[in-house]
Amino acid sequence: MELYPLLISFIMVFIAELGDKTQLLILSFSGSVKTKNILLGIALGSFFSHGLAIIFGSSLMTLKNPYFQNLLKNITYSSFILIGLLSLIPIKENISDNKKNSLLSKILNLNINYTLIIALSIFIGEFGDKTFLSSIGFGIEYPNHKIMLILGAILGMIVSDSLAIISGKFLSTYISESKMKKLSGILFLIFGILGFIL
Repeated sequence: MELYPLLISFIMVFIAELGDKTQLLILSFSGSVKTKNILLGIALGSFFSHGLAIIFGSSLMTLKNPYFQNLLKNITYSSFILIGLLSLIPIKENISDNKKNSLLSKILNLNINYTLIIALSIFIGEFGDKTFLSSIGFGIEYPNHKIMLILGAILGMIVSDSLAIISGKFLSTYISESKMKKLSGILFLIFGILGFIL
């Protein structure tokens, strides 16, 4: 059972990141920055963004009120279903995405260590994203397995973004971003429905 939280966190983060803007950001660095610096930046950014989300979710579940815990679980599974449904509906890019992207581009133009730039970009890019929200949900669901959840999220980000480094051109040629979003949405729907059934 100890490995299950790590695996579920890894799978969800890995799938959700395929075709995400974070992967495109990593792809833009892959030509000019050493792979080890990129991977370290991914690990640091993931540790802070997903780590905070998981710790926050876990701290909510330490409150010993069973009604509150059931409410949080229901909200979590409902949010998984909602995220899944929203991922399947084509939505135009909104102003907040443009603001986030312009902030990321300003950070990228700073003349500092690339590892820190990548870590900060991932932290900002993931904050409030669907994977960030799912990490809060995993923290609520598995409050006693914070370390395994954080490790799973970090590994999911590293493996997913490594694909962008290694085979980004292949992915963009054969698998569209919209198909990746649909696959991610279907997985969120499945996990949300399973949460209510089991």
